[in-house]
Amino acid sequence: MNIQIFGTKKCFDTKKAERYFKERRIPFQRIDLLDKGMSRGELQNVCRAVGGLDALLDDACRDQDTLALVRYLTEDAKLDKVLENPQILKTPIVRNGRQATVGYLPEVWKTWA
Repeated sequence: MNIQIFGTKKCFDTKKAERYFKERRIPFQRIDLLDKGMSRGELQNVCRAVGGLDALLDDACRDQDTLALVRYLTEDAKLDKVLENPQILKTPIVRNGRQATVGYLPEVWKTWA
């Protein structure tokens, strides 16, 4: 298993996801979305795994203006705008190869083992 957890330092669900994998002694790589972000290819792979970019967008984010703008752009422009503004993504984004989840979903992670 090659687990990657994309999240932010202040996100409680990201902390819960890290604790879930630590308690089970499953190694993971933590990536801060605001510091390092995701590459375009990573974002596209996660979008495919979770059913599209709209599943990744956080309706309750603080930056509602950017979120509204992203909803009306073309697909390529959406990806670029999301990469520039990762604060509009739901967290944690947990990847295991081609599989991915958005949010705290231990019931799905159990099936990965």
